[in-house]
Amino acid sequence: MRGVRLAAVGGCMVLTSLSWAPPALAGSVGRLPAGRLAAASCQLQQSGSPASQMTSEPWPQQRLNFTDAWKLTRGQGVVVAVVDSGVDGTHPQLRGHVQSYDVTKTGPQDCVGHGTQVAGIIGAQDLRARGIPFLGVAPGARLISIKGAVSDQNNDPHWVAAAMRQAADRHAKVINVSSQTPNYPFLKAAVEYAQRKDALIVAAAGNVQDERTQTVHEAYPASYPGVMSVGGTTSTGALGDFSNSQTHVTITGPGKDIISTWPQGTYFNNTGTSFAAPYVAGTAALVRAYYPGLTAKQVKYRIEHTADGGTVKGTGAGQVNPLRAVTAVMGGETGQVPAQTAVRRVSIAQPSEGDRFGRTLGLSLAGGALVVAAGIAVAGAVIPAGRRRNGSAGPAGPNRS
Repeated sequence: MRGVRLAAVGGCMVLTSLSWAPPALAGSVGRLPAGRLAAASCQLQQSGSPASQMTSEPWPQQRLNFTDAWKLTRGQGVVVAVVDSGVDGTHPQLRGHVQSYDVTKTGPQDCVGHGTQVAGIIGAQDLRARGIPFLGVAPGARLISIKGAVSDQNNDPHWVAAAMRQAADRHAKVINVSSQTPNYPFLKAAVEYAQRKDALIVAAAGNVQDERTQTVHEAYPASYPGVMSVGGTTSTGALGDFSNSQTHVTITGPGKDIISTWPQGTYFNNTGTSFAAPYVAGTAALVRAYYPGLTAKQVKYRIEHTADGGTVKGTGAGQVNPLRAVTAVMGGETGQVPAQTAVRRVSIAQPSEGDRFGRTLGLSLAGGALVVAAGIAVAGAVIPAGRRRNGSAGPAGPNRS
């Protein structure tokens, strides 16, 4: 695909979509040879854009105003796990702030870019003094990358389960999972394992799968009890027409035209619930740092009950409000900040019907040639819940699938 300018607003395509497979086939994925994909070259299919192409502050930062909470907390010391495609820890805004691990046996490097984007939204460092306007929500958090995907395709769903368990064992208090898979017992067991260790799991609710029929299915781990399931909104506050409302959504975050870090020191503009989830995960890090005595359940309750409205299906409690999540006075908690005005509910506009973006990319399972039918890829895979931008070319602009 061709690249696009970071600031451009154009058509987008689904980076990944929810896929399904017959149970017998899906169950065979976990038995693939461990090193099957290790030989694949780590070469990004899309180039990012230099920071110089960011001409203004990204819209999610303007809308969420999470820097207002930085006088109180920057998420300092909270371990946040990014269960994804790996993270490029050499990026200037991530350098020295990411520890990387791998459950795929292919190495911790990010060959997809997806994980680096997610990590940047959560914890990119403040480099405004160097003219870079992009910021992570919780730059004080300790990021750990646990690689559980190797490409846009051919991902074993056992990897994400193993990655969540490892995240919990490495004392992560927030685990971001910007991917989706069918409901498997081993995946549910991994979620429950992490929850018993008081980790708050934040997961993308997934994207609309077939833009001709708007076919959607419940996405996991987002649909499991106790998981913060995140839908995506646009810059107007409306629910994005890419956001999966079939999954039970508990909260929303910015999900359209999201600029974030990209491998090789660059930046990328993307759309999808994959990129809404880390805004909530970053907020959770802010809260957990400021209220270290709160449990994961209490943090979830606080973030959801301080969100901005949410009257449309698929918006849950509404859009995350980082400052209010940190400063609101809530009964039954200790170490509260001074009282402030009551939470004001804001309705979110009903989105227009239909998917205005580009074609859906169906992703398949590892192992064998899988049949694609009716625009929906055969599934069982762990699928990053994002959508790629596509439009007119610009200098070194980003766009990949």
